[in-house]
Amino acid sequence: MALPNIYKLSDNCSHTSSDGQKFNVGVDSILANYSFKYFGQSQGISVYTFIDDRHVLFYDTILSPGEREAAYVIDGLMANNVVNSHIHSTDTHGYSEVIFATMHLLGVSFAPRIKKVGSQRLYCVDSKRNYTKKNYNIKPAAKINIKLIKDNWDDILKLIATIKSKTTTASQIFKRLNSYTKEVPLYRALKEFGRMVKTFFILSYSDDVLLRKQIEKQLNKVESSNKFAKAVFFANNQEFRSGSTTEQKIIVTCKTLIQNCIVLWNYLYLSQILVNEDTEGKSTLLKTIKHGSVISWRHINLHGEYSFNAANDPEENLAFELDKIRTLKIVS
Repeated sequence: MALPNIYKLSDNCSHTSSDGQKFNVGVDSILANYSFKYFGQSQGISVYTFIDDRHVLFYDTILSPGEREAAYVIDGLMANNVVNSHIHSTDTHGYSEVIFATMHLLGVSFAPRIKKVGSQRLYCVDSKRNYTKKNYNIKPAAKINIKLIKDNWDDILKLIATIKSKTTTASQIFKRLNSYTKEVPLYRALKEFGRMVKTFFILSYSDDVLLRKQIEKQLNKVESSNKFAKAVFFANNQEFRSGSTTEQKIIVTCKTLIQNCIVLWNYLYLSQILVNEDTEGKSTLLKTIKHGSVISWRHINLHGEYSFNAANDPEENLAFELDKIRTLKIVS
């Protein structure tokens, strides 16, 4: 359909985002853990969800609520062959300097919303005195260790090739690198490289109002999808009653499937209206849709019955003129 592309930055650019959401677990589970802030006296898990700029949910995973979400950001981008992300945004929990480095080398621009971004340290590749002499308003706080990056450059490329070839997941690699008592040179070199990328991003973020708006807008989409998930996952007081990680993943996948079905129905419904509108009415409606969201579920009877039986004659009860919808052209 043409309508979903109205939310894209451009035809050749896709902006994705990810965020975690906490759920209670009513039984013993390997990944479940206690967190008074989120679960009180109970235990729970975190469901980490990915969404693109068209409001399509394309990946989710389950992790312990005590784990840092940053390690799983790259997993979602590498796990699918449908959504090709060019820019990816997270909140502070999904950010780290290692992720900045890895995403840059994978060809994806990392654009997180960092809490208290003004207090972040900036780095330079030459002497700090040069910036002081030039009397810049924004000055770096430290110098990048270029030698450390050069000495470990071959190992860095091997690590990126391993992630790119999907030999293993990025989260497993980062867990292994973090498991040592002392930071290994490869991990320190990745951090150094990531500090350069982070510095460029923070300077762009501070200077570019449009970039800040785009990041905020995309993160609002994933936060809306979290509210949507709570509405769909209404049974058992929104609590997991399965302890197996496999069963929990099936539950989350089914929830995501229902969410995507509702989003798809919303797109079909709006497209059907656009097909029958005149030019002036179509232009007004497109502006309204573009400044709104298709993540809406108030018109859906979520407490009804779900039937997966095929109709005897699907063509008789077809609600949408699919041939016209396929040929619908959108000029944003």
